[in-house]
Amino acid sequence: MNGTAAETSLMPTATQNAPATAAPARAARRRATGPDWLWAALLTLAVTAFRAGTPQLWRDELASWNAASRSTGELIGMLGHVDAVSGFYYLLLHYWVTLFGDSPAMLRLPSALAMAGSAALVVLIARALFDRRTAVFAGLLFALLPAVTRYGTEARSYAFVVLAVTAATWLLLRVLERPSLPRWAGYAVLVAVSGLLHMVSLLFLLPHAMIVALRWWRARRVRVPLSFAVAAVAGLLPVIPLVLLGRRQVGRQIAWIDTPHLRDVSGLWDNLFASPLVGLAVAALALLPLAWPRGRRPAVEMLLMGAVPIGACFVASQGSSSYFIDRYVLFTVPAWAILAAAGLAALRPRAAGAAGLAALILLGAPDQRQLRTEQAKETSDGVAAARVIAQGYRPGDGFVPPRGKLERVFMIDYQIGYYLPDRVKLRDVFAERPAVASDDLFPVECGQPERCLGDTRRIWLVTRITDGDHDPYNKLPAAPKKALKEHYRIARTTDVRGLHVSLLERVK
Repeated sequence: MNGTAAETSLMPTATQNAPATAAPARAARRRATGPDWLWAALLTLAVTAFRAGTPQLWRDELASWNAASRSTGELIGMLGHVDAVSGFYYLLLHYWVTLFGDSPAMLRLPSALAMAGSAALVVLIARALFDRRTAVFAGLLFALLPAVTRYGTEARSYAFVVLAVTAATWLLLRVLERPSLPRWAGYAVLVAVSGLLHMVSLLFLLPHAMIVALRWWRARRVRVPLSFAVAAVAGLLPVIPLVLLGRRQVGRQIAWIDTPHLRDVSGLWDNLFASPLVGLAVAALALLPLAWPRGRRPAVEMLLMGAVPIGACFVASQGSSSYFIDRYVLFTVPAWAILAAAGLAALRPRAAGAAGLAALILLGAPDQRQLRTEQAKETSDGVAAARVIAQGYRPGDGFVPPRGKLERVFMIDYQIGYYLPDRVKLRDVFAERPAVASDDLFPVECGQPERCLGDTRRIWLVTRITDGDHDPYNKLPAAPKKALKEHYRIARTTDVRGLHVSLLERVK
């Protein structure tokens, strides 16, 4: 009895001391895990910045450069006619270029920074939903995914979309744990930013609504789904004008995307990770957390974040316009990375998880290497073509690229213009009105090509090389082709990778 009394007398003391003992332990644990998000961000930045200037700009990046190089007024004028959906990103890039220049590395650095920010948020989300081991795996995996390199080294908005959606997901998880007006307001801002960067990204609201519903089912707090609805609607309001304008431009923007069939889902999945092998490995690992009792609920939430937008995009693309292309749903990659990391962390023995992560990274190594080659993004060699022109240039020379309805999307004129040295000033012979004056990405073509030739003595003609067709006039519209053949002869043609570079001299 005395022993029992003694034990009883000690219990209050132990209970009182427990919080004092636990608090330092929690603080030490936070200090230990605090830098995880930082090293993930730095690693991602290092990976995406490494040789970022080596691949030649491809046509979408050239469109970004052309738009960002205009004055603010000229850019806004262009957005009223074309590419309004990318307008917010173009404005950001415009101010960046003004400060830091337009070299390939500088054009791409904002995307690398955006992916670095996304990596930090991936770690924070994985830590909040699972544990530190999963968070470490998620940070490493995300940083070394070929897709992160692919779009972290591209002067387009997609890395920013990943950042905005991942930030919105992280903030949603925080506000569901501890609701407050400032957090809901921040969530509304992130919804608006995501939509302004790319309208298709708003599909993330579907899985967010499902997560809110699942959490509500457990806690039955009516204010939470109501607050979510109000914040989402508030975030959508600034995007409505862009949606209306984008609908008018949709024919020029995405008419080339085909209506998807079920067989196209596997192709999208491969491209989503920029590596078929990595995509297959991620898919296998992503299913493991569902069988892991400790992580079933968070795994389901991340599965919703990854799968629902892709499914919704597939369904929405069955209508008059298709949006089913990998980069439009790139914002789902963080969720898949977290799921795969949770699967790795669930493997036993623990060394199996580290081995699996190393194997997955090695699977992507060949794609990582290819993404840093000169032709990783653009198959035609604009640098070599511009060098040929610069070496043979004389003041007063003209320039003719193909700009038929199908050919102008290759933006050969911007490709050559970007890589030509400043001393080379070519006259765009068949451009009756420049693109800037037309508030468009493309100039207005001359209605009477023969008249537009004027007295130009020499013209540089640059056309694409296609399989089985070695005609220097390849893909040139009939009227300009006829005018050139009647008044000029081909003095010489130099073929570089993907392009004919021909010097035409006037004969009459």
